Amino acid sequence: MKITTKYIGEFEINKEQIIYFNNGLPGFTEEKKFVLLPLSDDGVFLFLQSITNHSLAFITTNPFLLDKEYEFELNVDDQEMLNIKDSKDVFVQVIVTLKETLEESTANLKAPLIINGKLGKQVILHGNYDQKHKFFHSEFRSEESC
Repeated sequence: MKITTKYIGEFEINKEQIIYFNNGLPGFTEEKKFVLLPLSDDGVFLFLQSITNHSLAFITTNPFLLDKEYEFELNVDDQEMLNIKDSKDVFVQVIVTLKETLEESTANLKAPLIINGKLGKQVILHGNYDQKHKFFHSEFRSEESC
């Protein structure tokens, strides 16, 4: 199926790529179907594109590239909602706010996107993670150096 995206125009996807956020995202509760698409060739940046609203997309990245000690535990309700049987099956991304320079750009480590197969949820973590974690607060590393 073809979708219109915010960043790369029309794009062909398979229905198997659609991720269902049963509760939507905070501030966008009516938007429930998204797809993750590559934004950069190296895979460091992806974008989470709404299937139904072509102007709604979020740039994402792997939080473990920004903070090597990033960790959290999902509550039982979230684990059940996402049908998580093994944490190795979970894909984690955080929403990025790009500024004029990467040094000014930030990532929301407080509210990661948790994806397990076709199910997703943005969870709000309790603790010391920042909604505006600067990329160079800690050393931003490419996947090759992980």
